[in-house]
Amino acid sequence: MKHLVKGVVVIMLMGAFVACSKKDSNGDTQVLAAVTVNDLPADTIIGVSPNGQPYGSGRFTLYSLERNQVVSNVDSNTNKWDIGFRGTTVITNSGTGGPGMGGGFVFVGTFDNLKSVPTDSTIRVDAAPSAYAITNGSNRGWYVYNPTANLVTPIPGRVLVIRTGTGKFAKVEILNYYRGGVTLPASASDDEKTRKQRFYTFRFVYQSNGSKNF
Repeated sequence: MKHLVKGVVVIMLMGAFVACSKKDSNGDTQVLAAVTVNDLPADTIIGVSPNGQPYGSGRFTLYSLERNQVVSNVDSNTNKWDIGFRGTTVITNSGTGGPGMGGGFVFVGTFDNLKSVPTDSTIRVDAAPSAYAITNGSNRGWYVYNPTANLVTPIPGRVLVIRTGTGKFAKVEILNYYRGGVTLPASASDDEKTRKQRFYTFRFVYQSNGSKNF
């Protein structure tokens, strides 16, 4: 399945901090850093239907955790990307999502305390539209939608464990869904909520040595 990404200029502010230190295969200390990506557009709203429903282009924004960059639609049918975002839907480079060795699941626990992929975990692959490796839907995966306030909020203590397009591992925590990394107040206008939604702020740790340790 091929997913296209619109040609956009993405401005990302990237910060890193030491997540943990481990020994690599040579016995040297390996320092893993968490990287934060700000305001990644994820099929932002381009119009409103006659019945009042906002809509985007329907295209996923694809991202390489290994290279920490957006991947062009030209490479959407390769293993060069690891995770994709379209509205609240998150895909992996696996199954119906892409041709890679990817997959993942939603881990319940804190980002900092997730030191390795649990041995009893099951790496799922995408099987759209019925199921995704990263469970979709309000209060089922990484977010909750409040229909009264018309706001999407990440659920604390939910971490996305991602097997990348090349079969390595990363952990991802979605921090915010709105431009600027700040959830709008319930009193904000529907127009403002529409314009500022679908901009992801997230942090991740990518393990380059092929192990499941973070």
